Amino acid sequence: MIAKTEITDQNQFFVTGISVRTTNKDGQSANDIGGLWTRFMNENLLQQIHGRLSDDIYCVYTDYESDYTAPYTAILGCAVGSPGDVPDEFTGLTIPAGEYIAYHLSGEFPANVGEAWQEIWASNIDRKYTADYDFYKAGANSFAETEARIYLAVG
Repeated sequence: MIAKTEITDQNQFFVTGISVRTTNKDGQSANDIGGLWTRFMNENLLQQIHGRLSDDIYCVYTDYESDYTAPYTAILGCAVGSPGDVPDEFTGLTIPAGEYIAYHLSGEFPANVGEAWQEIWASNIDRKYTADYDFYKAGANSFAETEARIYLAVG
């Protein structure tokens, strides 16, 4: 669930990770993105991302065909210092600079993320549909206490 929101100006940054083309129709994205998480964790892919800036994890939503009801690409990975040196099995992406709405989530992870996205999809926010992302802070005391935020490109 959403605890608070703020408008923030983000600088451009780069993410390297694994990707899938998916859609929100019929719960497909939950299955596909869940599969990314399973692979990312089981294969310890975080350790294979060269030049990562931290162990924080990003799930980026981009290449929208139109809006959240149409197909898009999800990339699960880490922020890196530069867009170069992306291994073949990974995808690199530039997150554009701009204005984002940051949603600080409350409640227990990971249910709070899905609930927040349901609220966002039901809202009338004027989104850019360039690159939106979830941010997961590394170092939580437990899985359920993971700090999560959602950033939507707007403006």
